[in-house]
Amino acid sequence: MTVLLILTILILTGIALWQITKIFELSQLGQKKDNSQIATEKDNDLNGKLMFAFLVFIYAVTIYSFWTYSKVLLPESASAHGPAYDTLLWISFAVILFAQTITQAVLHIFAYQYRGINNRKAYFFTHDNKLEFIWTIIPAIIFFMLIIYGMITWGKIMNFEEDDDALVVELYAQQWNWKARYGGEDNVLGDANVRFLNDFDGKNSVGIDSSDPNGMDDFVVTQEFHLPVNRKVIFKLRSQDVLHSAYMPHFRAQMNCVPGMITEFSFTPTITTDEMRMNSDVVDKVNRINKIRYENSKILTANGEEALEPYQFDYLLLCAKICGASHYNMQMKIVVESEKDYEKWVAKQQIFSEVIQ
Repeated sequence: MTVLLILTILILTGIALWQITKIFELSQLGQKKDNSQIATEKDNDLNGKLMFAFLVFIYAVTIYSFWTYSKVLLPESASAHGPAYDTLLWISFAVILFAQTITQAVLHIFAYQYRGINNRKAYFFTHDNKLEFIWTIIPAIIFFMLIIYGMITWGKIMNFEEDDDALVVELYAQQWNWKARYGGEDNVLGDANVRFLNDFDGKNSVGIDSSDPNGMDDFVVTQEFHLPVNRKVIFKLRSQDVLHSAYMPHFRAQMNCVPGMITEFSFTPTITTDEMRMNSDVVDKVNRINKIRYENSKILTANGEEALEPYQFDYLLLCAKICGASHYNMQMKIVVESEKDYEKWVAKQQIFSEVIQ
């Protein structure tokens, strides 16, 4: 009903503006009009001033955006590689902001300063080798340095060195949910294939090959998965149907899940869920969200509906690919905890050999 009302208002507003335009045109009948396609000094002066005004507008919007929306940025990284990733990101932002500020200033100030008034004419020259050399070489050097820096950072992040203590976890994507599979006591994932999904009356939810002994102690979780803090985790990523993307923003981690192949990503969690909930940025975000939910709950309860539950921060696994109608709902809770709490959680899980009995 609200959408229909908004559409009706927009349509009526459009009709009203159209009628006002027609009335204005009728009021101009009989008056002399300048239909020339050649800009006059008055036109040049107006457009020069508008260009300068637009420059002020751009800077005002930029400052407002930094002031207003910086509070919705992600908190500190919760993975070992995150600080290097964030440093690369902020350096890139700084370079882009500097270049944008200078180029926009030059463009708009020159358009205003040298607008065509008082019979002023533009000076035309075909080319300037020195100028072209400067504006080609300087950006090329900066981009080259950023690319090299990015490649070095990416190489460090994606360098999966052998680590016998690393935890191996498979993230299994399908429209529209996630499942996580652990290697069990031996920390080795059994072979799996989508051909085995219908085995054991549908109990084989990720297609584990029952003929592989390594898979018999695997266990699968659906609502949330747990990770021990300060222990390296190697993720094996699979997709059952279409292209998905495993995105864990608080760990600065993302990797595509491609049907028919296994992709990998690795990181070491450094901050537990409970510790991150005490982070000042997270506390501020939770308070702001709960304030909004409280105001919305008052409206819901006044209409006889159930109030919204208070929001609590959790790490999340999301899908970063638009994979279908329920893409927005494709998420899974991640719990980072101490090694001791993680082992307690593992002990409660039902392994594959028990599920298929």
